Amino acid sequence: MAEHNELGKLGEEMAVEYLQKNGYEILETNWTFQKAEIDIIAQKENILAIVEVKTRSSIDFGLPQDFVKPKKIQLLVKAVNEYVIRNDLDLNVRFDIIAIYKENKEYKIEHLMDAFYIF
Repeated sequence: MAEHNELGKLGEEMAVEYLQKNGYEILETNWTFQKAEIDIIAQKENILAIVEVKTRSSIDFGLPQDFVKPKKIQLLVKAVNEYVIRNDLDLNVRFDIIAIYKENKEYKIEHLMDAFYIF
């Protein structure tokens, strides 16, 4: 497996653990619909959190969250609409980013709730 794929997998595992420690129930990981993939679908109370995980080995080229582009957001919205319909859910949907990056020899995790809004 390529090094960046291993880093991404590690980041997603760290994000799942972080969310569980903070009271979220993990409903799905790597859920796909057409060309879209949702890294993590989690629920806490009446909120369905759609979580994009971005992991970087350093922040030399920008913060991890800066790499979530409009096309990705568009795909996430399409996928979550399908997920909500398929599962007949009546929950508030929130789009989050979990940014993970290495600082010195330690990973830092930042949870950005309501990272972007859909109109």
